[in-house]
Amino acid sequence: MSSHSAFSPPPGARAYSLRTSRGEFAVVDSSPEPGAQVRGVVLMLPGFTGSKEDFRLLHEPLAERGYRVVAVDGRGQHESDGPLDDESAYAQRELARDVLAQAEALGEPVHLVGHSLGGQIARAAVLLDHSPFVSFTLVSSGPAEISVSQQQRVKLLRDALAVLSMAQVWEAIQAMGPPEEVGGPARGLGDQDQLRRRWLGHSPAQLLATGRQLCTEPDRVAELAAVPLPFHVLSGAHDDTWPVATLDDMALRLDAHRTVITGAEHSPNADRPLPTAHALADFWDDLEEGRFPATPGTA
Repeated sequence: MSSHSAFSPPPGARAYSLRTSRGEFAVVDSSPEPGAQVRGVVLMLPGFTGSKEDFRLLHEPLAERGYRVVAVDGRGQHESDGPLDDESAYAQRELARDVLAQAEALGEPVHLVGHSLGGQIARAAVLLDHSPFVSFTLVSSGPAEISVSQQQRVKLLRDALAVLSMAQVWEAIQAMGPPEEVGGPARGLGDQDQLRRRWLGHSPAQLLATGRQLCTEPDRVAELAAVPLPFHVLSGAHDDTWPVATLDDMALRLDAHRTVITGAEHSPNADRPLPTAHALADFWDDLEEGRFPATPGTA
């Protein structure tokens, strides 16, 4: 992990490299106050073009609720190393095995949380081996491939990466308009210099491989539903990557707890972090106390 990170960790958290059987991964790790009871450990996986910093506003409220949160950059994301031109290193099964190694390195069962692409990688990990996990939350992460409009955006990015450098692609994205309208890597928790440095930290091969996965992912909900874990499907009230109705249906098929965060879109962890953190902690608290929260909720 770089010693010159673009981002400072949130209060009470520390950034370091987590050593695993599959290499080192950059993480931001926060815990409740010293002496306080730790109610559980959470492993959070970011989405496409994202990073562990996408969860930075969740660390404090979850620590206050008694949860240790470990947010990770996957292989080839931001501050975690990965090959620049070998897409085979980013096959979904390889990334899933990375997740299992990260959970093993934390040394105890974890609540697994995956945002968007991170949710589909997390799902692949759960389907390989669910034993390291005590629950699985999918945040704005759908049952199969992304919407047609988002597939078109990913194709544009993949076409650009085939002929331009990462720096040149960033300049092209900037030229398209304001970040709040363009979205993608130019929009996130940080200023444009921080987000640019994060973008440049990504491996082009990782973006190419995972972009293809998002556009071709099969529906594996039936397989996941057969896994003996409690599930939680959380999203904003609007999502153009997977329609909210599609996420509603997936939750029904999984017999999952369902939370819709009002006023949030594809990234409720950034759009409305406090309601998102409270919804996550409420779900985990209920599990610990022997109550499976099967009814839908709105926050």
